Amino acid sequence: MADKNKKRSVASSAESYKNKIVTFLTAYNKRLMPLNELEAKCRTKKQGREAFTDAFAQLRDEGVIMVKKGMKVALCSRLGVKPGTVSRLSKTFGFADTDEGEEYFIPGKCMLGAMPGDRVLIADIASRSGEPEGEIVDILSFGSQTLTGRIEYVDGRPYLVPDSATKNHMIIEQVRSADFSNGDKVLAEITYRGRRHAEHKVRITGVFGNAEKAASCAASILVSHGAPDEFPDEVLKEARKIHEGGVQEYSFNNREDLRGMTIFTIDSAESKDLDDAVSVEKTKNGWLLGVHIADVSHYVKGNSELDKEAMRRGTSIYYADKVIPMLPKELSNGICSLNPGEDRLTLSAFMELDSEGGIVSYRFCKSAIRSRVKGVYSEINALLAGTETPEIAEKYADISGDIRLMKELADVLIARKKRRNAPELDTAESKLVIDENGVCVDVLPRERGISEEMIEVFMLTANEAAARLAREKKVPFVYRIHEAPPEAKVEALHELLPKFGIECPHYTEFKPAHAAKILDSARGTDKYEAVNLAVLRSMAKAKYSPEPLGHFGLVLEDYAHFTSPIRRYPDLAIHRIITDILAGYNNEWLSKRYSGFAVNAAERSSAAEIRAVSIERECEDCYKAEYMKSHIGEVFDARISSVTEFGFYAELPNTVEGLVHIRTLPEGEYDYSEPVSLTEKLSGVSYVLGAPVRVLCAAVNVSEGTIDFVLDNDEE
Repeated sequence: MADKNKKRSVASSAESYKNKIVTFLTAYNKRLMPLNELEAKCRTKKQGREAFTDAFAQLRDEGVIMVKKGMKVALCSRLGVKPGTVSRLSKTFGFADTDEGEEYFIPGKCMLGAMPGDRVLIADIASRSGEPEGEIVDILSFGSQTLTGRIEYVDGRPYLVPDSATKNHMIIEQVRSADFSNGDKVLAEITYRGRRHAEHKVRITGVFGNAEKAASCAASILVSHGAPDEFPDEVLKEARKIHEGGVQEYSFNNREDLRGMTIFTIDSAESKDLDDAVSVEKTKNGWLLGVHIADVSHYVKGNSELDKEAMRRGTSIYYADKVIPMLPKELSNGICSLNPGEDRLTLSAFMELDSEGGIVSYRFCKSAIRSRVKGVYSEINALLAGTETPEIAEKYADISGDIRLMKELADVLIARKKRRNAPELDTAESKLVIDENGVCVDVLPRERGISEEMIEVFMLTANEAAARLAREKKVPFVYRIHEAPPEAKVEALHELLPKFGIECPHYTEFKPAHAAKILDSARGTDKYEAVNLAVLRSMAKAKYSPEPLGHFGLVLEDYAHFTSPIRRYPDLAIHRIITDILAGYNNEWLSKRYSGFAVNAAERSSAAEIRAVSIERECEDCYKAEYMKSHIGEVFDARISSVTEFGFYAELPNTVEGLVHIRTLPEGEYDYSEPVSLTEKLSGVSYVLGAPVRVLCAAVNVSEGTIDFVLDNDEE
């Protein structure tokens, strides 16, 4: 008890000293005060020294004060120095975010050896771009001490070449905790911090395999992003218990029994976590669309070990031919998956739609279904196109009428979306073909047929109904929001379009219809790809929010993610809320139970999504580079997908992208017109966003996920 009281006393005194320190430094008529003078002014007695030291350390950690050479102290604000956190590094520069949310570009020579996650103090320096640029003047505390990289021997001695951190080789301490070889992808721990990155020393703690293998690089990417690995034992124990219990008969109590209805799933052939099924009926005035979603919330109870782990993961992560699931396979591929011919518990949304696809009414209910068949996108596309094989025709014989009815409704819903003036942006997705050895042997553009569009618009309708339910009932919820483009990006788009000969619509407020009009005016021309990319880059990022702010891109006032609770936590979160709404709990109870939960779930789900997207993109880059290794020296037709001051990126029809560096272009002096073109002043030769080019694959780095192209000789 005495120790607790002493700690409280020291903490209280530390707060008092913090106030004193800031007061005296504020009143000091010079910028820098000698530390001993500050101590004297604070009248630090022997018994108060511990509290003063704590207060001083806390203020330094918080970025309120800093110590200069000669043991002189100053307020950071008086020195124009801002506290922040290093967000990322490249080979020759880095970025840091201030506590106020401002992003600073930091040249490599001004990094002071700082690493991502480090708390730092940033001072402004002259900017070359007009954007905030600074130097790190002090490192307040270290972030993660782990990093990934590649082993490279120089003069017989091994060094670590870090991934996306610095161009400097780092010294490896001779004490080995893992056996590694030249060219291995490894995990390392920083054991000594220097004032420059080249002075850091590391110890190798893990080996992923050869850095020329995409699978090894993907493993290191997962670790560097802190992706979850194995499920904890207590989580697996809960999952096994649920799986072994099966679907109990009592679980059908108080549920609508829909097992006699024609309901089925439509997904990719590879999918094992089937969480959505559909049904449709023609009515006198329109349609009755049923969207039936796996009732994961029945099994994953709030605050259970399964729920805690699902929130921590936030989303399943898909890369190459692998998945890191949000839920253990006993649930994701088992009892929650809507497998054909098996009784499954669901949360159903029934939407009554008018002849134009508008929602007339909706209702949600706890239900039980038995899926008729596992529909496959490619098979249903063939069926609708009339190119099905006898085997496909036989598989879908009992539901072929329902499929054609769904196609009819999908056409109506797609037309409704167009009438809302939702921008039809094209985004290229890749399909990686992985062989039995885990090597990428082909890259294909992922094609979307009518069945993919059909399921997408059905899910959009259910998502809209779920959000409308919550907004109308005024209960806490997790919405999927997409805000209007930032003003600066809209202005940049407005300035850019005339360069493509595209007239920019007149507006006082940029709306989805304006974006749609811009895209429509370019569609069918050789400028379309460039304009599509420009509009895409002007958009804000979609995210999760406890507030119903609407969805700009879909032009919907109400939108949430309701349809994938097996693989997305926000969907699971709102299933739990909808379940309690259906159970009859009043708004006061729902607000008390879910207000904080909705905020927390939205924030963590947004962060998890960003992490997953980064992992998936970086892994995909490594696999694409692995594929292109066997195509070095070959020539390809491509289009310029983005332009920078150091060259341009060219994308092949199969979605592979590589850099044509400015140093490989014909000799000359180039003008960069951001973000449209790179033009050689004397000859006038210009490399313009969206323009066709022929490129040769010159080099590949699987470890970094980069591909280098050069212009084919005929291009030059």
